[in-house]
Amino acid sequence: MWRNKNVWILLTGEFIAGLGLWLGIIGNLEFMQEKIPSDFLKSLLLAAGLLAGIAVGPLAGRLTDQHSKKKVMLISGFVRAVSVLFMLVAIHTGSVWWMLVFLILLQISAAFYFPALQAAIPLVVNEKDLLQLNGVHMNVATLSRVIGTALAGVLLVAIPLNMVYLLSLGAYLVLFFLTWFLQFDEQKLLLKSKSAGKQHGFKDVFPVISKLPIVMMTLILTLIPLLFLGGFNLIVINISELQESSAIKGWIYTAEGIAFMSGAFFIKRISHTISPYKILFASSLLIGLSQLLLFFANLPVLTIIAFALFGFSVGCFFPTGATIFQTKVPKDYHGRFFSFRNMMDRVVFQIVLLMTGFLLDAVGLQNMSVMFGVLSIVMTTIFFIRSRHLRAIGDSERNVS
Repeated sequence: MWRNKNVWILLTGEFIAGLGLWLGIIGNLEFMQEKIPSDFLKSLLLAAGLLAGIAVGPLAGRLTDQHSKKKVMLISGFVRAVSVLFMLVAIHTGSVWWMLVFLILLQISAAFYFPALQAAIPLVVNEKDLLQLNGVHMNVATLSRVIGTALAGVLLVAIPLNMVYLLSLGAYLVLFFLTWFLQFDEQKLLLKSKSAGKQHGFKDVFPVISKLPIVMMTLILTLIPLLFLGGFNLIVINISELQESSAIKGWIYTAEGIAFMSGAFFIKRISHTISPYKILFASSLLIGLSQLLLFFANLPVLTIIAFALFGFSVGCFFPTGATIFQTKVPKDYHGRFFSFRNMMDRVVFQIVLLMTGFLLDAVGLQNMSVMFGVLSIVMTTIFFIRSRHLRAIGDSERNVS
């Protein structure tokens, strides 16, 4: 796998683009803290961009299956770079409306880019290497997040906000340049998809999902980490205000990122001996416990422990889930499936984002964390009991036959 130049292009591009992404995200938080006092209004602004991504999801799925993944990644990468120009206008004018345009274009770009990337990964390496590549790819993304957030914190003190976004733009342009050098064979897959595309559309992915119980269960379990991730940035802002510390934001992102990388490394070691179901359920339970720990969000040490526990849990959860999707879903449905998953994530993100903003204003961070933690643990327990029941029925049917 390590002799494959496509792997190095994907990993290098992910790292550089991740730096740009997190420079921009921290810049967004800084801009919103200055211009928007209400947590709920912040969540509305972020949700508008997510809604745009959801709207183009079905189109993104069809085009990804029917056209070159590389071409889709190039076009969406170009749009992402252009979107930064609107954020520069927002900073110059002090207008939140230009930031809204920036967020909409950024999310539309992501709606095309990430399904194409997920569909391209199984074309780059053999199936036996998928879990390793997914883990390494997510670790590279996390490393870029750790470095990017730390770098952004330093840069925001040293240089103007618009210069931070110019560095973000530069990173996106480097990713666009690197994508040109990707080379993988997708002609047979494209011919099959285009032939099917005359008769089948986006909705035809749903019968495929319903026939694959492990895929369906993994999709449902994904709701648990999204319950935390949807309002992640708002929670970080609130913790910073609660502890009256700007530095805690950097510590939170760093602890969570390092723990994520540890989880992704750990899961590669145990994946051959423990079933994916057990990994997903155990990770979901730990996520619920990490949310409960945020009841003590006024204490810096326990806050860091909570985010480290969460990072380790999702570091185990997401590579396992991604590998299940890439290996169990037929390749000619990958574009539509990953677009659907992207849409589902965005819908849940939007709901959780609005709910988080509302609850932060209404009941406060600590009470909200207990509510989310209890909900996550209850959902995990219900899904676990349900999965055991379904597998018992399946075993009985096989014994009878």
